[in-house]
Amino acid sequence: MTTTERQQIVNEFGTEFGKGPKDSGCTAVQVALLTARINGLKGHFESHKHDYHSNRGLLKMIGQRKSLLKYLQNNNEEKYKNLINKLGLRK
Repeated sequence: MTTTERQQIVNEFGTEFGKGPKDSGCTAVQVALLTARINGLKGHFESHKHDYHSNRGLLKMIGQRKSLLKYLQNNNEEKYKNLINKLGLRK
């Protein structure tokens, strides 16, 4: 993920869910960044099926995102629902 893509995600989700366009510590922004990194690894795993070390890192990122989403669901359910709809996480 490039720096401009990261800044774009922070601006988009920081203004909608956080305190402003530079609020990179907001839970929603962290979830969006993790989702972008997780989705970015799809192509890597298509060509490198036996990369088990990267797979472990992927599973750690998924666990981190899961815990952040659980925190958001417990504290602000409206933001949680809006975020998962915007990211398309649940079906």
